[in-house]
Amino acid sequence: MKKIIGVFFAGLIMALFLALPVKDASAATTYTVQPGDSLYLISNKYGVSVSQLKQVNGLNSNVIYVGQKLTIPSSGSKMYKVVKGDTLYLIGKKFGVSYKEIMRANNLSSTVIYPGQQLRIPTSLADRSNVNRPSEREMDLLARLISAEAQGESYKTQVAVGAVVLNRVEHKDFPNTIAGVIYDRSYGYYQFTPVMNGFINNPATESAKRAARDAVNGWDPTNGAIYFFESDVKNTWLQSRPFAAKIGAFTFTY
Repeated sequence: MKKIIGVFFAGLIMALFLALPVKDASAATTYTVQPGDSLYLISNKYGVSVSQLKQVNGLNSNVIYVGQKLTIPSSGSKMYKVVKGDTLYLIGKKFGVSYKEIMRANNLSSTVIYPGQQLRIPTSLADRSNVNRPSEREMDLLARLISAEAQGESYKTQVAVGAVVLNRVEHKDFPNTIAGVIYDRSYGYYQFTPVMNGFINNPATESAKRAARDAVNGWDPTNGAIYFFESDVKNTWLQSRPFAAKIGAFTFTY
């Protein structure tokens, strides 16, 4: 009888042990938003896409706030041990990512690395979610608008202009395509001056092309703005909109 009871309790303990949740090494983690953060920067840090972050956290825009708790999905990123002769450029080429992405993913302030160092390698852009990614024609159109609107402005300002277009695409009050937003004629007026004066047809600068890519990949310096104007423009309606940011010569609003 004692033997039977002993076997029973042993089986019970084993069943309870098997029923305990096992921590999955690839499970999602939680991140607290810090000053200066954006979904783009967070996505690069953890090697996930902006669209994944938004989907997992139920976000309808790129707007986040300091102190907000975000769930970071499993990134599928790799760990790499630096060997003699390595450089960030060569490592990036090996894994199909840029050296800047590796720097962001590891919080590196310089390109100096050393043998034995462990580096997180974010997934390449080709491996990330391509759902609803713009076509080459749309990317060229976005870059041409950025070039026409913000040529001569800082790179951050150029990205911000591109972000406004993309924020409008996601907003219920605007067309849901890049071309639709750029060529929109609400109330009989073009929304963007370069479309009206024809500057939109000029080739995009290389800087504008990069800015368009960064905006599409989720960098939004405006935190979700849907309007922008030169800060010295006297327009009562625009100036009455909720303030989002002032970047370069432009003011961005909601």
